[in-house]
Amino acid sequence: MLAARRMVRRYRADPVPPEVVERIARVVHRAPSAGFSQGHRLLVVTGPAARARIAECAEEFRYETAWISAAPVHMVIGVREDDYHDRYTRPDKLEDGREMEWPAPYWWVDSGAFLMLVQLAAIDAGLATGFATVPRKDELRALVGIPDDVAVVGVVTLGYPAEDAVRPADTARLRSMRRPLDDLVRYESW
Repeated sequence: MLAARRMVRRYRADPVPPEVVERIARVVHRAPSAGFSQGHRLLVVTGPAARARIAECAEEFRYETAWISAAPVHMVIGVREDDYHDRYTRPDKLEDGREMEWPAPYWWVDSGAFLMLVQLAAIDAGLATGFATVPRKDELRALVGIPDDVAVVGVVTLGYPAEDAVRPADTARLRSMRRPLDDLVRYESW
């Protein structure tokens, strides 16, 4: 399944059955979170008008094709940092009576893991995914009612891939850009 993972920017117009969307959304319960903080948030949007507005917030005009608005399902990935702090101020997580010093903002780390789970669940369901950042987060927040304490990570687009979703020329170009494994992985020492 991992070998099939690709980000696409071309979708068919076919709707995704609601039970498939629900099955993908349920991976939120399987997503890792530091200390089981459960700070993940997911908003599923399937209405065409709302998807078009989300695409505007994601500044779809910057791309060659209208791929964000064309995707039949949007999953807005969010994270609530306060859930992490709430969890790490409970007695079983305190260090010398205080919340730990966070060596990294694990709410962002965990949101990346959650994003990958959504993608893999979509692939398992025969769908393709894309990911878009949202430069106009405040507009998106107002549009769909995202609370102020939930940070928007981005939008995962889901749908059935178009025939030309992964063009051979694109695949060849990307493969030619792939760094050698030895540049990326070390064993035992750097």
